[in-house]
Amino acid sequence: MPATEELPAEPLPEPATVPASAPLPPPPPTLRSENGRVELTADSLVVNEQRYSLLELEGVEVQPVRWLLWFMLGGLVLAGFTLAFLQNWVRTMPAMAGMALGALILAYGNRGANRLRLHRLGREAAYYSFSGPPEPWLKLAAETNRRIRQRHDEAAAQAAALLQAETDAAQAAASQPSPPS
Repeated sequence: MPATEELPAEPLPEPATVPASAPLPPPPPTLRSENGRVELTADSLVVNEQRYSLLELEGVEVQPVRWLLWFMLGGLVLAGFTLAFLQNWVRTMPAMAGMALGALILAYGNRGANRLRLHRLGREAAYYSFSGPPEPWLKLAAETNRRIRQRHDEAAAQAAALLQAETDAAQAAASQPSPPS
């Protein structure tokens, strides 16, 4: 198993074009998320033990999402107990307990999650949800998108070279005189 590193502070620089005689650069390091649920290698992305080739992906997107129902429920409980206390419908201790419960529910809903969307070529997008601050996930998504573009560029260059070789071979075969029968 290749050595793993933590996420870089910024995306790796774009590789410069190398002449054909130069040795190949080493593959980029394997990156893992803090919770270990996402792993990015030189040619694949593994999310929750589901492997995706970088050539089958079009892009990766991370979006922070609030848990709206918890957020609304917490706000409603907090406002309800505050209003009930101000109208003298409940005593101080039950009102304080209700307001504390509402504040906790509100904080829990405000915590939210990060939605990871994988855009797959010719297929529906795949969605995954991860907790934690969004910054590490955004860095991982940026590095994944850079590697996806790099793999697509390499595949296009290989396809162009193969097409050129086939065209040259066909032209060489057409320019040879046919043997007499």
